[in-house]
Amino acid sequence: MITPDATGGKGPYRAVFPQIRTVGTDGLLVSFAEDLSEPANHAALAFRAAIEAADLPGLLETSASLVSAYLRFDIGVTDHGAMWTMLEALLSSQDWTVAPLPGGRKLWRIPTVYGTDLAPQLEEAAAVAGLTPEEAIASISNARVRVQTIGFAPGMPYLGELPPDWAIPRQTELTGQVPAGGLCVAIRQLVLFPVDTPTGWRQIGQTAFPLFRPDEAEPFSLRPGDEAQFVPVPAAELAAMRNAPNGAATFEVLP
Repeated sequence: MITPDATGGKGPYRAVFPQIRTVGTDGLLVSFAEDLSEPANHAALAFRAAIEAADLPGLLETSASLVSAYLRFDIGVTDHGAMWTMLEALLSSQDWTVAPLPGGRKLWRIPTVYGTDLAPQLEEAAAVAGLTPEEAIASISNARVRVQTIGFAPGMPYLGELPPDWAIPRQTELTGQVPAGGLCVAIRQLVLFPVDTPTGWRQIGQTAFPLFRPDEAEPFSLRPGDEAQFVPVPAAELAAMRNAPNGAATFEVLP
């Protein structure tokens, strides 16, 4: 999956995607791009689901990142060469950028307070995006974004892809603390924090949505492939939302 670069690319080789690489003694990584894009993320999520459905010999676990699918396997059952061959056959079976995403996905509608002293960087983020605060709220709340991956903190989702206006950079310095449930924006993505966290992302909203429930059988509320809309609500509703199941968020199972 790697070919010599005769056209002056980075280094002596140029990656051709999708690309398979070894990870440690018992893992393989299938990458669909070098940088995040909607097609590459779709492919990574769909391919991970296909790996699990294929029930490959020796398969122990899988996971997905923004543009890659990872699998770990039992080297006592199969070896790298055999697993590599099976993955190449699966890769060639269809176009993974339009393949079905994992079954059982949910569309969440999450009540969100935009701006006010609960989310004090809305106006700043809007200005960087070239929008008024009202336009920013409409743009974010009308967007139906997908959980592209879970990472950084337990249950923390990276969601996208937002409209091009939101290709704004992270801050050059950290915000000292964004509270749990804070909705932040940068680089055409949203992140929702499960715990109080310092961050370089600008906080534009506040929710009561619990992302990490360690005492439950499924501790993460969101899964890669789930979708979300962040519905505007008045700041006065936040206290009641904190006492409501799922922080007053609702969901429907996607077909």
